Amino acid sequence: MFSTQSEVFIPSMNEIAGQVFEEEQDNFDLDAIANILELSEKDFPRFTLAKNKARFLRMVSWYRQKEEWLDVAPLSGVTKLFKQQSKELETIRASKLDYDMELETGTLTPSQRSYRKDELKMCRVQEKMAVHLISKIQVKIKSGRR
Repeated sequence: MFSTQSEVFIPSMNEIAGQVFEEEQDNFDLDAIANILELSEKDFPRFTLAKNKARFLRMVSWYRQKEEWLDVAPLSGVTKLFKQQSKELETIRASKLDYDMELETGTLTPSQRSYRKDELKMCRVQEKMAVHLISKIQVKIKSGRR
């Protein structure tokens, strides 16, 4: 006849830990931060992939150096950097859209989903730093042309 058995899903400890870790990482409010470069290391965003942790630290160093360089840079160099960063920002935003769309499809495996979330967070952080640098460059260009 008919079976009245119902299946109960009981998550493993790894799945629970993974969910808690994901939720913990998603609590990083990027919109509340004016300049990522001013954060202390303990306040930096967390990434699950080691390559993204390293990439983030290299990016922070690069953006800090560029901000310092702006103080003494010639206008021609600043204009060149503005063009490069504007192109880079377009690339970052395109990648961000790609990762966003992939995550919305719902067809990814858990590991693919984790990877895409990490990459999406990296894009958002990089976009924030690039926008901040571009705004500083624009101020420098405007003040240099007076």
